[in-house]
Amino acid sequence: MADEFPRESFDRSGPLHLTYVLWDNAYHRMSVAASLVQGVYILERDRQDKREGPDALAPPWWTFFHFQLLRPLVDDVDSSIFGAIYEFKPQSSEYNDTLYRSPRYVIAFRGTLTKSHSVSRDIELDIHFIRQGLHQTSRSDIAVQAVRNMVATVGDSNVWLAGHSLGSAMAMLTGKSMAKNGMFIESFLFNPPFVSAPIERIKDERLKHGIRFAGSVITAGLTIAMKAKQQQDIPPLDPFAALAAWVPCLFVNPSDHICSEYVGYFEHRKRMEDMGAGVIERLATQNSLGGLLMSAFGKESEALHLIPSASLTVNIAPAEDFKEAHGIHQWWQPDLRLEHKLFNYK
Repeated sequence: MADEFPRESFDRSGPLHLTYVLWDNAYHRMSVAASLVQGVYILERDRQDKREGPDALAPPWWTFFHFQLLRPLVDDVDSSIFGAIYEFKPQSSEYNDTLYRSPRYVIAFRGTLTKSHSVSRDIELDIHFIRQGLHQTSRSDIAVQAVRNMVATVGDSNVWLAGHSLGSAMAMLTGKSMAKNGMFIESFLFNPPFVSAPIERIKDERLKHGIRFAGSVITAGLTIAMKAKQQQDIPPLDPFAALAAWVPCLFVNPSDHICSEYVGYFEHRKRMEDMGAGVIERLATQNSLGGLLMSAFGKESEALHLIPSASLTVNIAPAEDFKEAHGIHQWWQPDLRLEHKLFNYK
């Protein structure tokens, strides 16, 4: 799960074209959230390279938008900075008119860094995610507790979550955890990983749909079989439907195999509903084959990548390579070609 490797200062690569922020503008909100995630990447690089004070490269990524670093989130295994809590601090009354829909606090998470001091821990967590066990790690405990504490203090409407790649998985985990308790945090998930074969890369639409349809039937069948084996009735409250009111913003690039399956995941669900196979898909969409097999062997798992609702933004501009398609930097470019779709679970 390779992520953005920030090597340049904000002055050279940041969204300097945003001379002001309109908080009800979707592009502005996306750009600010992506920049704050980039700030976490560079915080950790500053730490590893021992850059402090005026030599530090990270601060412009949040001060440019009038945020302050409240505190970093530090992994208890390797002491790396994997997240940050920012507080919005507009500096004068001229910003009063821009506060509509602005956050008071943003909690942002970075993805994998290939620097020697953090790469082994990051890759370990990547593997935990693939095995659907990210929720059992100490880093996730730190993240969830930080979000819970902030929401308990200021309320869910005053907090944003943001993350990139592995950091998106962490934001997804914390957002789902809060949503299960009826607190729905505005979330910006950039290049969120989706554990699946890269079906979306298949050009033949009929073949692609056939594979997805077969997968849905198999997954739904295994779900029913597992429930029967465990001699459990279907609960009156669908836990998946209980999350439906949480609508995270997902930002994906079709050329990025790590996140591109989200396009097919939501489009296939709509297609199954349209063809009258909604019952099958409602069972399949909330389970993964890997998770079902792990449950069959008595292993706890949680498929973080499966969610009921989302606001999906797709970058349809051609990408030169995987690094460009997966990079956090693409989401604040001024000439983006985007498609937006809203998917609400029914």
